Formats: sequence, C-alpha cells, structure tokens
Amino acid sequence: FCGEGAAATVLCLSYSHSDDRFWLALTVFFVLCPSVLVQLTLTFVHRDLSRDRPLILLMHLLQLGPII
Repeated sequence: FCGEGAAATVLCLSYSHSDDRFWLALTVFFVLCPSVLVQLTLTFVHRDLSRDRPLILLMHLLQLGPII
C-alpha cells in the first residue's frame, strides 16, 4: 500500500514537471478512487468487529486504514 502510494507520488511529480495534465489527472483519479473505496470497506469491517474508536476512524480519514 505504501509502495503504491510512493510510486504514484513520483509519477505525479514527473507528470507535473513535464506539464502533462491529462496523464496527471488520470493517475490521481486511479489512485484516489480505489483508495476511497478500500477505506469505506475497511470502515465497515472495523465497525462490525469492534466498537467505534476515534483513532481508527481518524486513520481511515487520513487514508491509512490498510496499515491498521
């Protein structure tokens, strides 16, 4: 998960420096869309397995749910 985020960041920086906005937008979209869906799924899994804990919900808001 962290490696994918780092690779996407490097790729986005590369596209930003070359002023290739179309591929930059596609890369950001294809990184953020699945990440948001994974966070929503993991939020429901954590709610089913345990009580609502503020730290877990904060980690999901920061897109760090898979690390938990």
